[in-house]
Amino acid sequence: MRSIRKPRPHFSSPLLFPLLLFFCGALAYLQAQAPTPFEPGQKPRDIPAPWKPWIGDYGEPSALSGNGTVHEVSEKDGYILISDRTQQGSGERYKLGEKFLAKGSSPSGHGLSKGSPGQRQLHSGSLIEDKVTPGFDARAQILIKPVRPVAELRPEALAASPPHEDGNFRKPELIELAPLDPAIHLDIRYATTNDFLGTAVYSQARAFLQKPAAAALVRALHKLQPLGYGLLIHDAYRPWYVTKIFWDATPPEGKIFVADPSQGSRHNRGCAVDLTLYDLASGKPIEMPGTYDEMSPRSFPDYPGGTSLERWHRDLLRRAMESEGFTVYEHEWWHFDYKDWHDYPILNVKFEDLHSGQGLASAN
Repeated sequence: MRSIRKPRPHFSSPLLFPLLLFFCGALAYLQAQAPTPFEPGQKPRDIPAPWKPWIGDYGEPSALSGNGTVHEVSEKDGYILISDRTQQGSGERYKLGEKFLAKGSSPSGHGLSKGSPGQRQLHSGSLIEDKVTPGFDARAQILIKPVRPVAELRPEALAASPPHEDGNFRKPELIELAPLDPAIHLDIRYATTNDFLGTAVYSQARAFLQKPAAAALVRALHKLQPLGYGLLIHDAYRPWYVTKIFWDATPPEGKIFVADPSQGSRHNRGCAVDLTLYDLASGKPIEMPGTYDEMSPRSFPDYPGGTSLERWHRDLLRRAMESEGFTVYEHEWWHFDYKDWHDYPILNVKFEDLHSGQGLASAN
């Protein structure tokens, strides 16, 4: 007796296509819900302390702004790299611990040596270049020479008016950050002489963000705390008149690092924050490839120099912030803009005109 085969179910093409779309959509949804790796790969080991002062850029000081050759001394995968920034891929690598701290100690004549007291030098054949970037020191600030004194610019900026804007904006609701979580620490440089102008510009050392941005910042912090890190805030909401002071004081070659007051800044809208990581156990700021407010390529989020651990920490901060709706500024690893910045108007309220109660601040 012949066995009778059951007919296979047949799906007509009009039914099959919607089913495929459904399953593909469901798969995409599940993948989107799956947690993505938060840390940027395995955390590298730190390099020995004696090597750290040699990491940085060497050349003429003007070379940092693109005028001339700059040699980078950096570390990657346990090797010290000496490379010419103008020639990508060029350079030499030395196993960490090899002794080349002497003139001409490498086949090409590269070597590192100490010059005058406190000065480190790179030898490139017959050329001797001084180190032009500082070692990491959270208290040190690289200064620029203002085009005009801040004392002259301040009254002009206070008398000026922000640009006119058309549109329907959300009602500003600035939140003071420090009371939101004990792991938020402040180092408001612009309220001190330890800023890039060498003059205090802010009237008070306070930090504010619009309410949604402040909530997102706290969520990012809570992702970092289990890893042993807190957030150190350098700047957040910035009155418009301060943006004008920065612009008018900065020479042309540094303009990419300051906002144009005719357009306003995302800081002016309460939706930008300058920050870094600090170690929860010691309270010390984490070493990054460049220092805060440094007007050089070391400030770029993709700068390849520094050490592997410094770059890992820089990327960790970026991942935490971007996972909560912030975007890093292309010229500054420490500057993050919140996604809803365009929904808020440019503000020019001075800190002393903001009052705070249980973290909520508004204009008097």
